[in-house]
Amino acid sequence: MRDKQWDLLIKGGSVVLPDGVEVLDIGITDGRITGLASNLSTEAAKLVISAAGKHIFAGVVDAHVHFNEPGLGDWEGFATGTAALAAGGCTSFIDMPLNGLPPTINLPALKLKLDAAAGENGSRVDFAVWGGLVPGNIGDLAALSEAGVVGYKAFMSYPGDTGDGCFMNVDAETLLEGMKVIASLGGILALHAEDETIVSALAAAKQAEGKVSMRDYLDARPPAAEWEAVKQALHMAQQTGCKLHFVHISTPEAIDLISEAKQSGLDVSAETCPHYLVFTDEDVIRIGAGAKCSPPIRSHREREGLWGQLAEGRIDSIASDHSPCPPGMKEVKDGNYFGVWGGILGAQSLLESIVSEGGLKRGIPLHVLSRAMSAAPAERFGFGDKKGQISLGFDADLAIVDLASPYVLTERHLKYRHPHSAYVGYAFGCQVDMTLLRGNILYNRSADAGDKDTTVRSMGQRLRPHASGI
Repeated sequence: MRDKQWDLLIKGGSVVLPDGVEVLDIGITDGRITGLASNLSTEAAKLVISAAGKHIFAGVVDAHVHFNEPGLGDWEGFATGTAALAAGGCTSFIDMPLNGLPPTINLPALKLKLDAAAGENGSRVDFAVWGGLVPGNIGDLAALSEAGVVGYKAFMSYPGDTGDGCFMNVDAETLLEGMKVIASLGGILALHAEDETIVSALAAAKQAEGKVSMRDYLDARPPAAEWEAVKQALHMAQQTGCKLHFVHISTPEAIDLISEAKQSGLDVSAETCPHYLVFTDEDVIRIGAGAKCSPPIRSHREREGLWGQLAEGRIDSIASDHSPCPPGMKEVKDGNYFGVWGGILGAQSLLESIVSEGGLKRGIPLHVLSRAMSAAPAERFGFGDKKGQISLGFDADLAIVDLASPYVLTERHLKYRHPHSAYVGYAFGCQVDMTLLRGNILYNRSADAGDKDTTVRSMGQRLRPHASGI
C-alpha cells in the first residue's frame, strides 16, 4: 500500500523525540507532521531531504527575547532578530514588553507591537507577545489579557533608562495588587527577580568609592539579591494565587526555593539562560562589556550547579534573554562598567550552546535539553498543543543539526542588526544545518551567504495562548 502524499519527506535523521532519540523519517503535509516512522516511501513525496547523520530537534521556542520595535528598531527589529533566531534553529518566540517605545503596557502599544511584527519587514518565525506590569497600568491588564498576551512581565529592580515612557520596575504595592488582578484573569506573571534595595545600595556605594570595574559591577549584584526577591515574590504568590514564571535565574539556591514552592503547591516555573550555563564570572572579566547583564553571570560553582538541576528536570525552561543594543552602548567610558548597557545578544546561539555544553560535553540526554528549549515553554505559555515537540499532528517546526560540525563563531556568522555578541570566539561543538517552520525551509546553512541575508522573509504567524498550566 502506498504512503499518503507528503509535501516534504525528511529521511533518516536521528529524531529527538519527547522520550529519546530514534532514527526515523518525518512526513509533512500542510505544515504538520503526518508521518513519523522508519522507511517511509519517497515515491509519494513532492520533496525529499536527507538528514542521514544529522539530528532533528523540535524548533526552539524562545520565551524571552527583546526586539525593540516599535520605537527602537535601530537596536534590533523583528526582521533581523528573527533571521538570527531562524539561523539558530528557533521557530517561535515570545517578545518582551521592553525595550520598545512605547512599551507594551496597554492596548495602543500592543497594536503598534503587533503591526511591526506582522508587517512586510516583520517576524520570520511564529511569535507571541508579553504584556507588562508597571506602576499605573493595573487597569490595563484585563484588556491586554483579552487581546491575547501570553502573560505579563515585571521588574523587581530598575531595568534601565531607554528614554521618555520607558518601562519601570514595580514597587511592593504594585506587585501585590498586580498579582491579585493577574490571578483573577487566570494569567501568569514573569518576574525579573533582583532586590532593588540591595543592588541600588551596593552600586551606589561602589561608585562613591570609585570602584567601577567589571568585578565591582558583579559584586554589586550578589546572589542574595536574587534569593531575596524570589522569596518575596513567592510569599506574594501564596497570598494571591498568582501563577509565576521566574526569568533568567542565575543561582542554584534560587532554583531550590522555586522547587520547594512547587512542592508546596504553588503554580510556579523557572527559566535560565545559556549565558549562565556557558560562561563564568572569569569569562565576563575577559570578554568585557559584551558579557554584562543582570542578573550577572556567576561563578563556576553556580554554573555547574545549574547544569545539575537542569539534568534533574528542576529547571523548567531555557531562553536566550536576547537583549540587543548598538555597539556604542557597550563602550566603556573612564573604565566605568556601571554605565554600560546590560544585555547579551544570544538568540542565535541558544540551541547550539546548550547542545554543545549540555549534550556533547556533559552527556545530558538530548531529549531532556530539547524539552527545556521547546516543549516546556510551549506548554507553559499556551501553545503546547502544536509547538515544541516532534509528534504526529504538531506543526512541522524543526531544526536539523550536525553534531559533528564544530566551528568558532565570528561576527560574520551573526544575523543581528548589530553583529556583536559575548559568544563571538566561542567554539561550538555543533551547527544548525536547516530550520523549517511549518514544513517550509526557513534557513539553509548550505545556501547561507554569511553576512548576506538569505533567510526566508515574513513567514511568521501570531500565536495566541490557550488555557495552560505548569
